[in-house]
Amino acid sequence: MPVNRRDFLLLRAGQPAVLSCERLFMRYIDSQADDSTARLFDQLAADLRRVTEVRIDDPSWRSREDFNRHLTEVLGAFAARGGIVTAG
Repeated sequence: MPVNRRDFLLLRAGQPAVLSCERLFMRYIDSQADDSTARLFDQLAADLRRVTEVRIDDPSWRSREDFNRHLTEVLGAFAARGGIVTAG
């Protein structure tokens, strides 16, 4: 299944990118079925390299530990490069 960032990362000119945890979580569940989880989060990391700020939407979806671990790793690398992460 191809990963399409528009499914979970909304880009608007002049505004922070918006990351929908709900949409990303649904893709995460699908990725477990076809063993593409690493590719999913690699693609998210690549997409985040194109922005300087991301706003996390629907953070309650991060309650599942395995999903949150993957997302925290990607967001941590983004922040380490100087990216700004805010809660929505």
